[in-house]
Amino acid sequence: MHSASNRRSLIANRIRIHPGFWTGLHQLGIPASEVARQAQLLPAIVTDSTVAASEYFAIWQAYSDLIGDTADAIIRLATAFETTHYPPAALATFHARDYRDALNRMVRYKRLCPPESLQLFENSDYCTIQLDWLDTEQPGPPVLIGITLAYLLELGRRGTGQPLKAQSVEFMHPMGNLSALEIYFGCPVRVGAGCNRLTLSQEDLDRPFVSYNEELLEILTPVLDQSLNELQPIPSIAEKVKWIMKRSFARGRPDIQHIASELGMSNRTLQRRLTDEGVSFKQLLAQARHEQALVHLADPSVEIKEVAFLTGYEDINSFYRAFRTWEGDTPSNWRAKHEHWRGGLVTD
Repeated sequence: MHSASNRRSLIANRIRIHPGFWTGLHQLGIPASEVARQAQLLPAIVTDSTVAASEYFAIWQAYSDLIGDTADAIIRLATAFETTHYPPAALATFHARDYRDALNRMVRYKRLCPPESLQLFENSDYCTIQLDWLDTEQPGPPVLIGITLAYLLELGRRGTGQPLKAQSVEFMHPMGNLSALEIYFGCPVRVGAGCNRLTLSQEDLDRPFVSYNEELLEILTPVLDQSLNELQPIPSIAEKVKWIMKRSFARGRPDIQHIASELGMSNRTLQRRLTDEGVSFKQLLAQARHEQALVHLADPSVEIKEVAFLTGYEDINSFYRAFRTWEGDTPSNWRAKHEHWRGGLVTD
């Protein structure tokens, strides 16, 4: 089983795709295999429970391209997606006490479903929910932004059983057929805005949910809160980079382009983020290799030439030189000393 720290690292670097997403596409007559092909990903991606940010964005863009219009893609999936296919975090919002409770839960539990982040602002007349990105400066595809905001309104409509309308909707990027979106949201839709946000009436937030289920919330809430606790603290970019490096060594030395792609950002952004944390990509690569080398050398069943391979070295002589720099000794001497030390602990 994963430890809490390993699980935090795993979640931070991978994005979960709930099976209900593929089911929703199937209901629209779109085979998952066709989405994978359009996204230029291997067919096996549809059975992966988690994907890299770049793959996640590619899947959403592929869906939008197959529909042909961003607005149409947003409306069709938002209205066709059945409540029974919601993941646990979404179920906790659908069965909330009222619309305000549902939105607050949505903002809170959205951290379990990166890469989007939601912020909620209220005044005496309106409530605004703004969408930002958690761990990436690479903007997600417009369809993903639109679906997220549409879901927030759809949640209120389904929960209250009323045909609620938004007060305004703003998008940073073009969204296709704006008139169709304005009919769906029931309000003006603006593109080219400074942020992505949905504005609702305070009166609507007080509407009770006909789907309120106190018993189900008593089951779901502690589980979801525990999952949130396990996400804290959020790993630094340097920690994420090292984690990706370590799981990539068997395929050779990972380069910055590969790591940046996994994190959903450009090479330049990754380099800047690492500089802000006071480290370089080269330093992290050496640290990751050093740490992995010690782990593998501690296992006497792993041959030293295999340790070199498992730390991203094609040339064993290069591994020996690096190891002498790290430990001031050869890999074989280090292993012998530590085996003797462990043997002394056993016999004492």
